[in-house]
Amino acid sequence: MHNQLTDQDVRDGWRLLFDGQTTQGWRNYRQPGLSPQWKAVDGTLHFEPKGGGDIIYGQAVFGDFDLTMEWKVESAGNSGIFYRATEIEPQIWRTGFEYQILDNIGHRDGGHELTCAGSLYALYPAPKDLPRPVGEWNLARIVARGASIEHWLNGVRVAEIDLASEDYRARVAGSKFGEMPLYGQFSAGYIGLQDHGDPVWYRNLKIRPLV
Repeated sequence: MHNQLTDQDVRDGWRLLFDGQTTQGWRNYRQPGLSPQWKAVDGTLHFEPKGGGDIIYGQAVFGDFDLTMEWKVESAGNSGIFYRATEIEPQIWRTGFEYQILDNIGHRDGGHELTCAGSLYALYPAPKDLPRPVGEWNLARIVARGASIEHWLNGVRVAEIDLASEDYRARVAGSKFGEMPLYGQFSAGYIGLQDHGDPVWYRNLKIRPLV
């Protein structure tokens, strides 16, 4: 069964971010409600273009956590998972990190590992060959603990980031985020999902705060 917690999950501190039937808890970025393009469909949190906007889980902020969810896209599809994001800036990606969601084969961003599925978008690469074929489910996992962040895709750790390192600071300075002084500056923030203009499906969204 999808979108449910096992007894062991509950004992381990996991909580669901999507119940599989409603969009409860979710709203548009910097808005009080949720656009109709984001909806619960057949046990998935589904975005159907156009114009829905990025969304956040607005009932809590998370700093140190273990987050997992399954995702799938259509051919050339693009989306993203944001985390440690605030609503200070007009766009969510100006403060929050992005775990890239992508059809590596059909989308032009798949030509570069810095923007492949599983990457910390534009900063830390992920291998091109890990996503499953279009239409099949993939498993994303993000582990954030203080300055340490890990991205996982389909059971493989694809990126390790030390936010306190010179390497990280140099990568940010050499990217578009170097002109955004609030990017990555928050130790806790919202979990978000991206409207990149393409259909995307998510399910089994669950998070476990780390203490």
